[in-house]
Amino acid sequence: MTIGIVVFPGSNCDRDVYWATEGCLGMPSRFLWHESTDLSDLEAIVLPGGFSYGDYLRCGAIARFAPVLSSLIEFVNGGGKVLGICNGFQILTELGILPGALTRNNNLHFICDTVPLIVSSKRTEWFKSFEFGERILLPIAHGEGRFQCDPDVLKRLQDDDSIAIRYNENPNGSIFDVAGITNKKGNVLGMMPHPERACDNKIGGVDGKLILQSLLSK
Repeated sequence: MTIGIVVFPGSNCDRDVYWATEGCLGMPSRFLWHESTDLSDLEAIVLPGGFSYGDYLRCGAIARFAPVLSSLIEFVNGGGKVLGICNGFQILTELGILPGALTRNNNLHFICDTVPLIVSSKRTEWFKSFEFGERILLPIAHGEGRFQCDPDVLKRLQDDDSIAIRYNENPNGSIFDVAGITNKKGNVLGMMPHPERACDNKIGGVDGKLILQSLLSK
């Protein structure tokens, strides 16, 4: 069972994810160039953080047209697990796999910090190592991480128990303190915090390691 880590021009966290999944967790992983279309040997896929295509138009707006993402839709519909981190989350919303949009932080500045989050879904398998309501710590690094959606979408996310994690101290103005959401089926998770940067007690704790373990768990 292998994890595919998609690499776009401008990705800068792909190797961090590989270090975390292959190096820290011993989960077979390989890089997946954005022009690839064959996902048949993969158990899970990660869309890493970074600045795909420089984010010159809008975060994730150009990456959404990559050939690999056409195959990703089929992968998701077939029940495959997909984790979008930071820019990966932005790409998932641009692609329409997840609802809403990620917009400029309310202070208009790039934020790089470690923030407290609350596990806020009772059903998601991605956070099964934690208790509902448990506080975890993860790093963030983004300039456009403010999650926005209309009231109907927010209600649907709440009704479906799809709001996976919320900020305990909202750093960017996200509606309802949203930091990460899943699709209704639960096999797709988009999150602004970086779990791959929290896989070692010496450099950020291990809360992220417990999340990444879910990539290959049934």
